[in-house]
Amino acid sequence: METTPLTLSPFLRRAHAGVSGIDWTGCDLVEVNPRKVSGVPILKGTRVQADTIVENYESGSPVEEISENFSIPEATIRALLAFAGKK
Repeated sequence: METTPLTLSPFLRRAHAGVSGIDWTGCDLVEVNPRKVSGVPILKGTRVQADTIVENYESGSPVEEISENFSIPEATIRALLAFAGKK
């Protein structure tokens, strides 16, 4: 019986990509920890999902409002959006 080796790379890529499909690998602002929010990419030091910030912005919420709603500095949000825009 011949076996085919299992390739894990697609699974690993999905772990670093949130709902939006953005691969957050390489973003210093984001962490993936299976013990926090089920391993969804979140902003470091918070439980706020990185994709939630992007989705709020894309839905028309200004950076100032997102900052206030999630208690995240505006500079952090702008940097996160800049990273997302490059992907």
